[in-house]
Amino acid sequence: MRKVAIIGAGPTGIYTFYSLLKHNEPLSIAVYEQAREAGVGMPYSDEENSRMMLANIASIEIPPIFSSYIDWLRSRSESYLARYGVEHSSLHIRQFLPRILLGEYFRDQFLQLVEQARKQGFDIQVHESCQVTDLEVAADGVRLWAQNSPESALFEHVVIATGHVWPEEDPTVRTFFPSPWSGLMEAKIPACKVGIMGTSLSGIDAAMAVVIQHGDFIETDDEQIEFRPDQGCEGLKIVLMSRSGILPEADFYCPIPYEPLAIVTEQAIKQEIANGENGLLDRVFELVKKEIEHADPAWSAHISLETLDADSFTEAWFADRHENGPFRWAESNLQEVERNKRDRKTVPWRYAILRLHEAVQEIVPHLNERDSERFNAGLARVFIDNYAAIPSQSIRRLLALREAGIISILALGQDYKLDIQERQTVISTDESVYEFDVFIDARGQKALKTKDLPFPSLRKQLETTGDDIPEVGDDYTLLEPASVRGRIAFGALPYLMHDKPFVQGLTVSAEMGQAMAKAILKPVRQPTSF
Repeated sequence: MRKVAIIGAGPTGIYTFYSLLKHNEPLSIAVYEQAREAGVGMPYSDEENSRMMLANIASIEIPPIFSSYIDWLRSRSESYLARYGVEHSSLHIRQFLPRILLGEYFRDQFLQLVEQARKQGFDIQVHESCQVTDLEVAADGVRLWAQNSPESALFEHVVIATGHVWPEEDPTVRTFFPSPWSGLMEAKIPACKVGIMGTSLSGIDAAMAVVIQHGDFIETDDEQIEFRPDQGCEGLKIVLMSRSGILPEADFYCPIPYEPLAIVTEQAIKQEIANGENGLLDRVFELVKKEIEHADPAWSAHISLETLDADSFTEAWFADRHENGPFRWAESNLQEVERNKRDRKTVPWRYAILRLHEAVQEIVPHLNERDSERFNAGLARVFIDNYAAIPSQSIRRLLALREAGIISILALGQDYKLDIQERQTVISTDESVYEFDVFIDARGQKALKTKDLPFPSLRKQLETTGDDIPEVGDDYTLLEPASVRGRIAFGALPYLMHDKPFVQGLTVSAEMGQAMAKAILKPVRQPTSF
């Protein structure tokens, strides 16, 4: 049997495994997962999330494995769902549910994959609580070293599906958390002044992880939510902060699967890339303007779209939020999107931007340095804001915390200083100084480079190319140096974000898994040198 190793048993690893089962001949597959249970994934594990944290993806969007998420949910008992605060009668395909419940689904699907693979004659080994410490491509395959194993194992192919990478936690420090997933879930946070860097869903989730230690959310029949703090918790004050101080939109109704774009087609993007890097961003933005104008002439006129360029469009996009203040705007936006959901009404300009982000992403590796900076400062922010819209329930809870006098939002501006001290964290701007007893950095996954790879031998091999970023093909296999080509499928998203800034998400995980499985099943060409 051909021997394949999958490092990481979160969604990307699971979808790769699933795609490999379609191979006509049985394979020998070893799955390595550093967490206690394979098949869950860090974003959905009960060790890294609380029941208050909601997944911002619904069943209608999640690529099914053996069963769809909604069918799996409907097969659970009333008592099982009740543990997660979910009622059987309320289930529907566009519903946002706790992340740890989605983790239970993936764990169940993974176990079914293992069972089905063995029925098909595959040889399967699952190594849980087992960290891979090194990889090296050799003439006869890929050598893999794992924790608590004195000898290396040899594979023809290795899939790296290690997912998110967060800073290591320091169990002795409980005043600064470098991410919401660096020990925050186990920490006892006192009723004090808490600062959270980031106003997206990660920042809001971090706030929920803190406040649930000091009170309860009470939901009424008309979907109103009140937060009742425990006695003696009057000192709890949370500040969400970012440069702009704006909140994301609540998730909006739109057709799924997505309807095709009329103007920014795959062929149109390829043609602009072929026309060269000079002026590429501006040429593509002209196509974007035509697409939005085609979708929603009234909104285009409202924001004077014809006068905007790839830089000023961002200001127009966020203008309403800057003018109205975060909480007032959030309340108005919540009412609008909930009304549209009830009426099944799609807002054309929102839907156009949602479909545009994946099409426009293709130009990113081809932009020159100046346009790459412009894209990251402008259009990328718009696209991320649009596709990272958050569950309405998260907005309701945020508004309840504001009503209770617990949470506020701070716009830091472009220039501020972050000073992490032993007992507090201090944020300084030109106008003010803010001190926090506990501080949580919730700005999300940062792009990583070759030097950050946790596999020393593979890192050394890749560094011989002189490139800072691993070079991968359309099928996510490593391309350089020639000695590694065809051996390693590289689906570790932090390293892909330089050229694919919107690579995160379950639909992308499924696409990556399918592409990597197809690639590693091709005949291996002998490497040219070592």
